[in-house]
Amino acid sequence: MGQKSKQQDELTIAHIHDAAQRIKGHAVRTPLLEAPLLNERLGARVFVKPEVLQRTGSFKFRGAYTKISRIEPTQRQKGVVAYSSGNHAQGVAAAATLHGIPSTIVMPKDAPEIKIENTRAYGAEVILYDRYTESREEIGARLCDELGAILVPPYDDVDVMSGQGTVGLEIIEDLEEKQQRANKIIVPCGGGGLLSGLSTVFASSSPGTDIWAAEPEHFDDTARSLVAGERVSNAPEARSICDSLSTPTPGDITFPINQRLVTGGVALSERQIADAMVEAFRLFKIVVEPGGAAALAAALYGHVDIAGQTVVVVCSGGNVDPALFSRILEGERVFRG
Repeated sequence: MGQKSKQQDELTIAHIHDAAQRIKGHAVRTPLLEAPLLNERLGARVFVKPEVLQRTGSFKFRGAYTKISRIEPTQRQKGVVAYSSGNHAQGVAAAATLHGIPSTIVMPKDAPEIKIENTRAYGAEVILYDRYTESREEIGARLCDELGAILVPPYDDVDVMSGQGTVGLEIIEDLEEKQQRANKIIVPCGGGGLLSGLSTVFASSSPGTDIWAAEPEHFDDTARSLVAGERVSNAPEARSICDSLSTPTPGDITFPINQRLVTGGVALSERQIADAMVEAFRLFKIVVEPGGAAALAAALYGHVDIAGQTVVVVCSGGNVDPALFSRILEGERVFRG
């Protein structure tokens, strides 16, 4: 496999602060949004962190840019390789182009068309595969060997995780400006990169804040792993409209951090997630993809007790196909279960 960039063995708050400096001026500093109608409805003060407004439409740009910026210039010339259902793909493609290096992205054939099209538009060569019969890791390793390129993993990488952790830094800083402190943070969770980065920040700066993972039912591997005390997998036949959260098992590197720092996890039905997408549009005027709406669904449906508290909900991405989003807004049943 191609050479990997040097990275610390463990994720630290210093690593995340360094990432914040690296992405400054390149990533969008997304705001905290608040809707009085939602606060009244839930009996809580709820802030939404809309990473849907981030460059490439999700938080993934933060980690991708951080990882690529830490690759030694002499190692960049042969490019980078990544595998992703779409959000990490777009983040890597855009970050690589900004650094003037080529990128090759392995994406599932059934990824949302908007994600495939945008990844190509950001400058990447896209290799499609069947997520149910082929291994993206094997394809990625082969491409790295053939090209001499460096792999940019979607979550199980300290450089990537430190970039995602900058979401947490911004939340704490913006809450301090409002003279607020969060009782709970709810975060959509796939492989656990965002969750581990954010929980590392809060463990350092706000240890009294509870961190919750939100996942779609049938892909609640982090929630079940936290209960079991070890990594467990999802059923191979599991399917979900939440493509960005459809990982097979928690990450090797991310899970030990989340096991130590995360309060717990909850699983949402696809109907609840679809409803949360509608509410995000109605109350905050933002477009949120299914996976990106999981944390908001957890708050809306009481999966996490937030009554009388200050809560931050991360809406992690907004790359949803227009046709699917339109059907969800119109109330069409597009989900399973």
